[in-house]
Amino acid sequence: MTLYSPRTRRRRLGVATAAVGLLAALFAAGPVSATPDPGDKSSAPKSVSKSTEAEVEKAISAGDIPGQDEIVHSDNIQHVTNIPKEALPGTNSDLAFQGKYAFAGNYDGFRVFDISNPKAPKTVAQVLCPGSQNDISVSGNLLFLSTDSSRSDDSCASTTQPATEKSSWEGMKVFDISDKANPKYVSAVETACGSHTHTLVPEKKNVYVYVSSYSPSATFPDCKPPHDGISVIKVPRKAPQKAAVVNFPVLFPGEGADGGGNPGAPTNPGVSKTTGCHDITVLPSKDLAAGACMGDGILFSIADPENPKVIDQVQDNVNFAFWHSATFNQKANKVVFTDELGGGGAATCNEAIGPDRGADGIYDITGKGDKRKLVFKSYFKIPRHQADTENCVAHNGSLIPVKGKDLMVQAWYQGGVSVWDFTNSAKPKEIGYFERGPLTTDAMTTGGSWSAYYYNGYIYSNDIAKGFDVLKVNDARTDPAKKIRLGELNVQTQPDYFG
Repeated sequence: MTLYSPRTRRRRLGVATAAVGLLAALFAAGPVSATPDPGDKSSAPKSVSKSTEAEVEKAISAGDIPGQDEIVHSDNIQHVTNIPKEALPGTNSDLAFQGKYAFAGNYDGFRVFDISNPKAPKTVAQVLCPGSQNDISVSGNLLFLSTDSSRSDDSCASTTQPATEKSSWEGMKVFDISDKANPKYVSAVETACGSHTHTLVPEKKNVYVYVSSYSPSATFPDCKPPHDGISVIKVPRKAPQKAAVVNFPVLFPGEGADGGGNPGAPTNPGVSKTTGCHDITVLPSKDLAAGACMGDGILFSIADPENPKVIDQVQDNVNFAFWHSATFNQKANKVVFTDELGGGGAATCNEAIGPDRGADGIYDITGKGDKRKLVFKSYFKIPRHQADTENCVAHNGSLIPVKGKDLMVQAWYQGGVSVWDFTNSAKPKEIGYFERGPLTTDAMTTGGSWSAYYYNGYIYSNDIAKGFDVLKVNDARTDPAKKIRLGELNVQTQPDYFG
């Protein structure tokens, strides 16, 4: 089997003077200090120089990159179908799954798909409820939605309002999804600095929600520094209207307004100052969590879910700009952290940036109990250079459950979807891919796969601009995963696939 398509994939982009000049402002001082993920509305295209435009068009003509919107993939990946956007025009974001349903976040709300036939998903519901990022999770009859943009109130009819106004609202919304075709909004909880992402720690009677948020300001009445922890919400399953914040554990204790996280520049140029966490992944079967917290990666215990306890804290001030997300392997002896170099809006998958920045960092977990440590082993980055009009960087992915192997599928924005193997922590390798050519050749336009997750035999990708993609991987290395069936999947709440 030939892994890659006949396309030569030389991809010597990013080395022309114009391309390097385009990136100079971003990377002159080392890794760029990442901005948050795209805002309330889809990012407007940003013009590039004529020379960069010519370089991209030349690369397409030479076969070095796919043509505009052209789909290419390795021989072991099948593009099953695509469902374009419908009523919700905003940026597509995260995904969650339950039974025969997929739940797709969008900055304008969320969409529910019936995926009982993955070849022909059907839209069951579209809920208008604006508020970035609308990070989404489900548990039983409850759906959780993050709001990380300042709104006039907590309703789905709210409008944008400055965070400097005391009456503004940001936080978590809770819906009843007992009727998938008619989700009902039941409650909301305001949280400090909003909810950029969230992670569920489900229990029988209650669901705990870890809320990640950051970027405080002395001018924000409800988001003042220091902001060096996470909000913990307790949601009673039988009375979700009683959901409330029950704790704000400080994960980065320290003196002064900056806490004990990464100080960022000027101490560490180009690295984001830690003012909270971007995303947390929990592994309830092991009472563990991994936090991707801007300038820091952390490992912590969730044996007491209301009072998480940090076990280890690491930094990479050479190649990581913004610790974005985390994934455990099934044995809980490794964590993959992603670096969102450029905030998800920059062209960082080219030769100029190289293989180590904007990549995954693979860490082994050594030791036992509270003495466990995160030990860096290697970086992984997709081996195909992208155009300088394509935003591309490591983003959301999930395990592909195969016993004895550490396999993962991952979104890379306009870098597409990558399937890779990190069984050997020091020598990760890609084993399959799917991608589209650039959205545009004359401007930097935000798009590509936000989340790519494996669920019950298929890969589902939520593309920022193109909609909902269904992929299938046919490979002897991943085929055993087809036997694993789940009733529910929130990727940031990792299941015990084999327990």
